Amino acid sequence: MAPPFEPLTVLIVEDSAADRLLLSGIVRRQGHAVLLAANGAEAVDLYRQARPHLVLMDALMPVMDGFDAARQIKQLAGQTLVPIIFLTSLSEDEGLARCLEAGGDDFLAKPYNQVVLAAKIKAMDRLRRLQATVLEQRDQIVRHHQYLLNEQRVAKAVFDKIAHSGCLSAPNIRYRQSPYALFNGDLLLAAFTPAGDMHVLLGDFTGHGLPAAVGAMPLAEVFYGMTAKGFGLAQILREMNAKLKRILPVDMFCCATLLSLSFQRRSAEVWNGGMPDGYLHDIASGERRPLKSRHLPLGVLSAQAFDDRTEVFPMALGDRVLLLTDGVIDTCDSTEQLFGVERLMQVFADNLEPGQLFEEIEQALRDFGGQARDDVSMLEISLVEPAQLTPPALVYSDSGQSSPLDWSLSFEFRAESLKRFDPLPYLLQLLLEVHGLRVQSAALHSVLAELYSNALEHGVLGLDSSLKRDVHGFARYYQLRNARLEQLEEGYLRVHVQVAPQGTGGCLVIEVEDSGHGFDVQRVMDRPLDIGRLSGRGVSLIRQLSRNASWSDDGRRARVEFSWGAQA
Repeated sequence: MAPPFEPLTVLIVEDSAADRLLLSGIVRRQGHAVLLAANGAEAVDLYRQARPHLVLMDALMPVMDGFDAARQIKQLAGQTLVPIIFLTSLSEDEGLARCLEAGGDDFLAKPYNQVVLAAKIKAMDRLRRLQATVLEQRDQIVRHHQYLLNEQRVAKAVFDKIAHSGCLSAPNIRYRQSPYALFNGDLLLAAFTPAGDMHVLLGDFTGHGLPAAVGAMPLAEVFYGMTAKGFGLAQILREMNAKLKRILPVDMFCCATLLSLSFQRRSAEVWNGGMPDGYLHDIASGERRPLKSRHLPLGVLSAQAFDDRTEVFPMALGDRVLLLTDGVIDTCDSTEQLFGVERLMQVFADNLEPGQLFEEIEQALRDFGGQARDDVSMLEISLVEPAQLTPPALVYSDSGQSSPLDWSLSFEFRAESLKRFDPLPYLLQLLLEVHGLRVQSAALHSVLAELYSNALEHGVLGLDSSLKRDVHGFARYYQLRNARLEQLEEGYLRVHVQVAPQGTGGCLVIEVEDSGHGFDVQRVMDRPLDIGRLSGRGVSLIRQLSRNASWSDDGRRARVEFSWGAQA
């Protein structure tokens, strides 16, 4: 259907009074209103006052010719289309080209033809309406875009408060994040465990922007919640994988590196699923060990097929772990050359001061002058003395008046449970219901973890701690641990906990018993308290952090105490 007729206001600019009269008669008979000007200057003034829909402009006039008038009218019109039809007796190409260059949209040759003039006015009106529609739709798109951006900014502000609520500001962490879009598809999380260790997650969702950040909120929720409760990497990984598998579409997943840095044990536990190699920099030797991807990304495999096996590496004070996303390597320059792994390796080779490596990589990226084609994230974590860090204190809302003070419980974990289940988070949460123990949560968790791992690894699995005397033995130790645990068919580990009132406070007794062959208790107890060795740190740590630590039954039973006063 043809659009309904809408009368136009037509400005006729013609220095000949006879031609003005002729044209105005023709245009009025077509149903349009008419404005008349005798030269270009009058035309510009009339346009400024009345804003007509269309202009019929003579090319050659006194005072101001049609070319200058057309330019000024187009400038006044801005983005609004005001069609200008030049009235001309010019026939040579150069003259007609001047009309177009001045802003003309069509020509009408003299003498005037009423049928042709009517057709041209209708055609120009269609163009004007089309332009108005395009501008209106553009403005709607701009408004909608601003609305979506505002929604994303609000969502990003909420997400940033959650995602960055951990310890990324810790003095041993340096990081750089450069999102490709408003929302970063890379996820960087860090948090302290109850024992004072540090968990770090660097993730890279498929794509970038808001769709890539959809899975970040549930991933952050699992990471922070389970880290705060003392869960290990394996349990956190399984829960994150299951949640992403459940909520993400089939074409989305999250490449991730999950790291646990233990400042007491001086070790790094790493799981890499689909990320570029990370690097562990040994300050003493200058060696950089790659932390290779050995797993599929999170959200790809079912719970049954998912592999949560980690690698454990010894570390010394000052050693650093460098993690990065593929946005760093895939940064490209104007010739489509990638920054690439080779340039990164060259930065490593040229580095003389380990403390400057992070800045040197940043400088190399700037010198490369490339443009990121994806979200860019890079992170460096250093192993420092625990005293240099201040993990946040746990906050409880109750006064402690209802805290249980006289109870005991016992657990026995057999082969199948030992393979799949970590009881420490549950035990810790239970013990922290005792108000007086809360200020000792870090020491309590560390001691529980050492008692449990010693009983499991040296008792049930029969591993010799002396294997960890050097770096290669350290790796061999944890390979054996995983293999023996997977093949475990018998054995047990028992935990007995007793809480009792004592004076104005209370006392906690923890006993852990295993089915192993035991060890020479006297020889181990005669060792100096030294946690600087790669092996034999557990007993030293237990004796330092608890009271009255003792071993009996040839080392198969360990007993420790924690106590607190009325003001604890």
